[in-house]
Amino acid sequence: MISPRIEIDLTAIEHNAHELVTALKKRGIGVTGVTKATLGSPEVARAMIRGGVKRLADSRIENLEALRDSGIRVPMTLSRAPAPEWADRAVACAQSSMVSDLEIVTALSVAAGKRAFTHGIVLMVELGDLREGLMVADVLDAARIISRTRHVTLAGIGTNLACRSGVIPGDDQMQQLSALATTIASKFGVPTPIVSGGNSSNLQWALGKGRVGGINDLRLGESILLGLDPLTRKPLPRLRQDAFMVVAPVIESIVKPTAPWGLRGQAAFGRPEAAPGRGTIVQTIVALGRQDVDPDGLTPPVGASILASSSDHLVLETPGRIAAGTELRFLPNYSALLRAMTSPFVPERLLTMAVPA
Repeated sequence: MISPRIEIDLTAIEHNAHELVTALKKRGIGVTGVTKATLGSPEVARAMIRGGVKRLADSRIENLEALRDSGIRVPMTLSRAPAPEWADRAVACAQSSMVSDLEIVTALSVAAGKRAFTHGIVLMVELGDLREGLMVADVLDAARIISRTRHVTLAGIGTNLACRSGVIPGDDQMQQLSALATTIASKFGVPTPIVSGGNSSNLQWALGKGRVGGINDLRLGESILLGLDPLTRKPLPRLRQDAFMVVAPVIESIVKPTAPWGLRGQAAFGRPEAAPGRGTIVQTIVALGRQDVDPDGLTPPVGASILASSSDHLVLETPGRIAAGTELRFLPNYSALLRAMTSPFVPERLLTMAVPA
C-alpha cells in the first residue's frame, strides 16, 4: 500500500485517560475529553470514556454530530462558539456551548426554543492569553443577561490559556476564575456551575500544590492522546507517548550530494535555507507530505533525520539505503497528529478494537 496511514493504539489512550482522571479526581477536578485532534473519532472517544472520562468536547459541530451518530450518549460540549447560522446544529448535537458573545447566546436560545430544548452556556472569560473570552469586568453583566434568557441556562464559566500567547495557568488566574464562579452561583442561582479551568496546559498547576479553589473541570486532549505536557512537550509521568504512529513507505533511497546545483529561486514552500555541502549522503524519500501531516511535528526513526518536505514527499537522511516499500514509523506531535487525522489521504488503523460505550 503506497499511501501513509496513522496507527492508533486505543489501549494507550484508555490508559492515559484513566491515569489523568484518577489523579485529578483526588484534587476534586473532573475531566472533559477533547476529541478535536482526532476528527471526532468515535473509537478514540470510547477509549477515553472507558478510561473514566464523563464528558466530551470538540470545537467542530461535524465531529460532535459524528460522535452522536455513532451512538455515544455522554454529555457533549461545543468548545468553539458556533456562528449564529450554526446554532440549530449546535443545540441538536451538544448539551452546552462555550460562548463569549451575547448575539450567539441569542441565536442558541432561538434554536433551542424551536426544539423545546434548554441549552447550556459556559461563559468564557479572558484571563490573559488573548484568545476567546469576555473581559472580567463584563462577565457579571453577561451572566445576568444569560440567566434571564429563555431556552438557555448558565451552566458555568471557563477560560483558555497557553493556546495563543503561551500564558501559563497558575494560582492567580484560577483563583480569579473561582471567585467569579462563586459570585455567579450566588447572584444567579447556579447551584453547581461548571468551572472549567482550561486545557492540558493546566496540568502542572492542577497536579501541583496550589489551591484548586472552585475549579472542577479541565478539558484534556493532548495529554490524553500524546501523554505530553503542552507547556514543555515533555512526557507526563505514568503516561504513554505511543498512542499514535504515522507510518509511510519508502519510495526512493539513493546516494546523492547534499548541495544543490544550478540557479536557485523560490522552492515549493518559500526560499529554502542555504545548507553547506557535506559531500554525499543516503537521501531517502517516503510517501508523506504536507498534504498528509505537519513535517515539522514528526520524530523520525532512530538514526534518520528530516531534511525537507514538499506537498507529497518527505526527504530524509538515513544511515544506509532502504528498500522501496519499506515502511518507516514516525511519532507525531500535536500539530502533526491534527493534520494527519484531518487529511483524507491518511487512513486510520486501529490497533485495539473499541468496545461500545
